[in-house]
Amino acid sequence: MKKIKFLLTLAVALMALPNMNAQNPTDLIADWERAKAYTMEYMEAMPADKFDFKATPEVRSFAEQMLHITDANYGFTAAIAGIQSPVGFGESEKTEDTSKANVIKLVNAGYDFVIAGLQQISAEELSDPITLFGQFEMTKAKALDKMFEHQTHHRGQATIYLRLAGVKPPNEKLF
Repeated sequence: MKKIKFLLTLAVALMALPNMNAQNPTDLIADWERAKAYTMEYMEAMPADKFDFKATPEVRSFAEQMLHITDANYGFTAAIAGIQSPVGFGESEKTEDTSKANVIKLVNAGYDFVIAGLQQISAEELSDPITLFGQFEMTKAKALDKMFEHQTHHRGQATIYLRLAGVKPPNEKLF
C-alpha cells in the first residue's frame, strides 16, 4: 500500500514539473504593468534633448534602446499569444521620429500589446510548447521569461545613458 501511495505521489509530482515555471496570468499582467510604469519612469527622466544620446558611436541611442525593447515586445508577444503584431519586425527602432513624445507613445503601445496578449492566454496554455523566432523550442511560460529578461536587460543598459546625461535613474521597482 505504501508503495502504491508513493508511486501515485511521484506520478503527480512528475506531471506537475512542466508547469513549475508557469505563473498565473494575473501575476504576469501585474508584472508587465509594473515594467511599463518603470520604463515610463526611465523615459520621463531622460531630458527630451537627450533621446538621441549615444554612450559611444557604436551603440544604440537612448531612444533606440527603448524602441528595441518595443520591437522585441511585439515579436515575442505575437509568437506567444499566437496573434498578429501590428508592427513589422524592427519597425519601431527604425522610426525617424525619435522625439521624446513619439518614443513614449510607441513604447507604451508596445507594452499595451504585451498586456493585451497576456489577457488572451490561460494558465494552462503557459505550458504549451512554441518555436520562438523559428529556432528556439520552449514553453510559452519560458518565452515570457525570456521576453521579460530582454526588456529588463535593455532598460538596465539605459541606466548608463541617464547617468552620462547627468540624470539620476529611477529607483528599483521590484514591487
